[in-house]
Amino acid sequence: MATELPGTQRPGGRTERTRLAVLHATLDLLAERGYSELTVDAVAERSGVHKTTVYRRWKSAEGLVAAAFHLGTEDDWTAPDTGSLAGDLYEMLAELVGYFTTPGMRELPTASILAAFQADLAAGALHDFYQDRHARCAVITTRAIARGEAPSGTSPDEVVRAASGPIFYRLFISRESLDLDDARLAARSAAAAAAAGVFVF
Repeated sequence: MATELPGTQRPGGRTERTRLAVLHATLDLLAERGYSELTVDAVAERSGVHKTTVYRRWKSAEGLVAAAFHLGTEDDWTAPDTGSLAGDLYEMLAELVGYFTTPGMRELPTASILAAFQADLAAGALHDFYQDRHARCAVITTRAIARGEAPSGTSPDEVVRAASGPIFYRLFISRESLDLDDARLAARSAAAAAAAGVFVF
């Protein structure tokens, strides 16, 4: 059984309000300052929760960031349903492009990925977040198989990786410009590869 990260359980009531205040403050400060400048004291001050409570429950800045990343697995996000594989992938990627390029929004996801390279707990929590998103996106591929757009046995995870890979390459490797045309091309390319049976294992 996986070990529960400190501060990730949802107890309810006042304790739950405290948890959410601290973790949202963590995300705000991560976006503003980056992981290297994030401190438990700053989170306590921003959240209005006494630092003794924060230290006792989350132990460190690394613990705070890891627990905060797990908030993303508690939301009600669902995969798009446009009626086609290329359309579903495009809507998914268009949201991703907006999230990583819109000023005032892009700072948090960018800082989150950078934090995962600096802290093991953050890396594990970010992995868990994307595994959760993969699970929620699996229906895109299963619907495509049912419609005859992809052969049986097509891997949902590989379809998502193939679609989103060019987006992250432009964002973090080549540092090229990124817009919705890039999302459309990546979606069409992944859909065509899926139709050709590339992701059947």
